Amino acid sequence: MSKIKHLLYFLFFSIPLFAQERQRIGVVLSGGGASGVAHVGVLKALEEKQIPVDYIVGTSAGALVGAMYASGYSPSEIESYVLSPSFQLMVKGQREAKNKFYFYQEANNASMFNFSLSQDSVIQKSLPIAFIDPTYLDFEMLKIFGRTSASVNEDFDGLFVPYRCVASDVESKTSKTFENGKLNLAVRASMTFPLYLNPIRIDGELYFDGGLYNNFPIDVLYQEFSPDFIIGSNVSQNLPPVSEHDFFGLLASMMTTPTNYAMPCQQGIIIEPQRSIGTFEFEDVKIAINEGYNATIAMIDSIRKYVSDSTDLDFLAQQRLTFRQHLLPLQISEVRSSTARRQDLPFLRNAMLSRYSNSTYLDSIEFESRFYKSMAAPYYGALTPSFEKNSKQLLSCILKVDKANAFRVDFGGYMSSRAVNTGFLSLAYRRVGYIGQKIDVSSYFGKFYGSGKINYEAVFPTSSPISLSAYLVLNRWDYFRSFATFFEDVKPSFLVQEERYFGAQLKMPSGPHGIFAINSRIFALDDSYYQTDYFNKEDTADFTSFIGENLKLSYTRNTLNRKQFASSGTFIQCNASYVRGKELTFPGSTSLIKDTVSKKHEWLSIQMELLSFPFQKKQKVNLGLHFKTVLNSQSLFANYTASMLALPGLNVLADLDTYFIASYRSTQYICVGSQLIISPIKNLDFRVDGYTFLPIIQLVQDPDGGFSYAKPLDGRSLLAAAHIIYHTPVGPIRASLNYLPKYAQPVQFQLGFGYLLFNERAIR
Repeated sequence: MSKIKHLLYFLFFSIPLFAQERQRIGVVLSGGGASGVAHVGVLKALEEKQIPVDYIVGTSAGALVGAMYASGYSPSEIESYVLSPSFQLMVKGQREAKNKFYFYQEANNASMFNFSLSQDSVIQKSLPIAFIDPTYLDFEMLKIFGRTSASVNEDFDGLFVPYRCVASDVESKTSKTFENGKLNLAVRASMTFPLYLNPIRIDGELYFDGGLYNNFPIDVLYQEFSPDFIIGSNVSQNLPPVSEHDFFGLLASMMTTPTNYAMPCQQGIIIEPQRSIGTFEFEDVKIAINEGYNATIAMIDSIRKYVSDSTDLDFLAQQRLTFRQHLLPLQISEVRSSTARRQDLPFLRNAMLSRYSNSTYLDSIEFESRFYKSMAAPYYGALTPSFEKNSKQLLSCILKVDKANAFRVDFGGYMSSRAVNTGFLSLAYRRVGYIGQKIDVSSYFGKFYGSGKINYEAVFPTSSPISLSAYLVLNRWDYFRSFATFFEDVKPSFLVQEERYFGAQLKMPSGPHGIFAINSRIFALDDSYYQTDYFNKEDTADFTSFIGENLKLSYTRNTLNRKQFASSGTFIQCNASYVRGKELTFPGSTSLIKDTVSKKHEWLSIQMELLSFPFQKKQKVNLGLHFKTVLNSQSLFANYTASMLALPGLNVLADLDTYFIASYRSTQYICVGSQLIISPIKNLDFRVDGYTFLPIIQLVQDPDGGFSYAKPLDGRSLLAAAHIIYHTPVGPIRASLNYLPKYAQPVQFQLGFGYLLFNERAIR
């Protein structure tokens, strides 16, 4: 027994002594954008060869990879993440479909460009300073690092591997080393590449990418940890001399300070993976990982000359598991703001925390859903989240709130070789307090179509927000008799439609992609038209006025990837409406009737539409399926043309709204079709749309000028369109060939740029 006691005594005191004598290995990771993902391969090879890592320091891309390793992620887990769709969305400033909240999405319009204006300083605070939206990146940083940071009381020495990262203080023009604080914010600051990501403010200081002043922080590793041996992974270099004519090169040269990439001591080695991908070529990060791995394997023998210790991989895996098990649960019991004024907080607080069943906290799924719902609201430019540990041993979410600029301007339109060119301009004002409010004024202008709209919306924040809006719309369509190009004289108008309506809408979300809406409106429709193709300037047009009320219930679900010429996603819409009103028709010189007609009308209308693309977006060949039906009990107006004008027109092809074709209007119809889309390269589509139009009940004009109902399906027709479309960042450029056999000139060719979209019609 005495010998056993002596042995235990010896082991108790000698094991710490041996541990102290073991070499301490520090790893430093450079910046480098997408090529910086090579550090994952470096760590993967080091771990496979059982090289211990006791300290880790990084900047920019190296800060991200190093922080994940320091937070207990294995190299294989880090590799899986950077190869995942989530990482690709993050670096592109996009977000997952489940996190796109359709409730706040603007109604489709012809906008191509937009910019926001600050209320107090139009020029200085309104220019964009970032290429991508940081929302998804900021939340991913929180998911990866927030809970870990709070669990170790924001002490980076308490991480699984002690860690440091550097960022650049742009106001003092110095490098800042983060040794404590909120880990997700420190990493976000370190990887904030100028003009690609917006800068981030921490404790009152504004930070950009750490690589600006220290792109290979060996000095930080040496000063902070004094390791026995340093392994550096470098995928960057100083800028070459720039030309006086190279604007971006001169700008980069002014912003950065040359970095010393040499090893400051003999007890160290630098691994320099091959750099085959560019700074922003994140889709090729697998290449970078392999290059980092291969470069490290080639250096293992050199490293082993200095590092004799080895890591037990099973023991390392158990240590990681133990570290994670001691982290705080991902349960959020409180949401606070660190920046917003008191009067700005109620909307955000109610949206994040209101009525979550009977629980006292939000779980990770509900928290993520509510965060993205709040971020989708147009009142916020950014919500930068972080976690703190509270007295309940749960997490408090601290939001740094950047309100959106008060004013937003949108402009765009459609330019075409046909005489249907239209401009679009919109100005919106937004504010938030206990409720969110927005008022916007928009206008379309052109010979074919003109419109004005004023809309006020109030949003009441709950876990499922409610929107109440009031609007006034003026629409005018001028169907002049002209077939095709810029070079044709435009003949006199044969049909002019004018609409005026005002109303109110109640809107509620249905999941992330759906909306239920109730619309009530009062309308006045004025149609001026000739009932023959043969008229002259001396003839007077017929005139029909229809004044009434409309109540409409609708459900819409939309996950389409584009507002026009979509190639993925699903669109579902179901409308049920009740219309009643009074018609007054005044005959013109081409009319068959001579007396004014006054009639009352009321009808029910049900419309259903489904557009779906069953294949994945990445496919080179895609197939869309489209179905639309209208069931309408509309009564007849005074004449054939007036009756047709009150009906909704078929608009399954983008250009159909620019034609008045009576044969494609019906009281009740079914239309089915498909889209074949071939995308040989990104953003280029060769597209063919084909449809079958099946009128169930259709009006036809008799030879004597009267009108009657045709036999069911008598007016069935095929129609099609072929397009070559290039989707630019601001809108589609296209060459289109439409086949409309019921039109006077069945084949129509046009060139176009922009969006051919209009304000909603009153009832049609």
